[in-house]
Amino acid sequence: MTTAVAAPFRFFSLQVTRTRRLGPSLLRVTFGGEDLHAFRSDGCDQSLSLFLPHPGQREPAVPHELGWGSPRSGEADGGGGWWQAWRELPDGVRAVMRSYTLRSLRRDPDEIDIDFVLHTPAGPASRWAARAGAGDRVVLLGPALADNRAIRFRPPADTDLLLLWGDETAVPAASAILESLPAGARARAWLEVRDAGDIQDLATEADAEITWLVRDGRGVEGSPMALDALRAARLPPSERPYAWIAGESGCVRQLRRHLVGERGIDRRRVTFVGYWRQGLSEEQLRETE
Repeated sequence: MTTAVAAPFRFFSLQVTRTRRLGPSLLRVTFGGEDLHAFRSDGCDQSLSLFLPHPGQREPAVPHELGWGSPRSGEADGGGGWWQAWRELPDGVRAVMRSYTLRSLRRDPDEIDIDFVLHTPAGPASRWAARAGAGDRVVLLGPALADNRAIRFRPPADTDLLLLWGDETAVPAASAILESLPAGARARAWLEVRDAGDIQDLATEADAEITWLVRDGRGVEGSPMALDALRAARLPPSERPYAWIAGESGCVRQLRRHLVGERGIDRRRVTFVGYWRQGLSEEQLRETE
């Protein structure tokens, strides 16, 4: 007897329902669609692949009828092949693919929020988000199983202190993590943003100390500001800390070395995720992997 196993990921055809400016550099886009009834995630830092149309296109060109597959591992289900077919589309036709994290998921109606960083000069995703309006179509490759491998935040049950760092690309995930923490949990977070107007009021039941690091025109993402702030921090005593650090790859590596080498945190209790790399587009980054 063969037991059917549900695919952990699938494609979702979505439309913009509304947008909201969170600050000078941050924009929240809310998406809806009938497909979202099948969207499942129990993770606070759920990773997603978002496909966007080029200017003049009504919807993004993604051969999702071929089935899902991981663009980084080459996996595919029985109908796989979309990845290669997508890559073979002409540059001006092939949908723009960008990686994001889920900010929030709601039911009745089914909606998800994704926060975008607005850059100057703008890249293709930033340009799309700045002009997005109700009814604009996108395609999302996201989870159909609530517990899936695109969730990285997994603190051990015995964690007695949570440490978080993220630049603005990781602020949505870090914010969701902080909002999910129960009363009694201890957390220290450092969130780096471009402008003071990007600071958000986050509600959490945890004993959480949140430090906003504002570049305000000084340096770029992944600057020494983050490492200096963590080195200067006086952490409360703990026996089993867990750290989650995400953002620019070079900065993430520096912070991991500090936490493991200088703070003495067990490397197995440090989750580190490079969402992007200074000087490389996402297309260029994928070519290096």
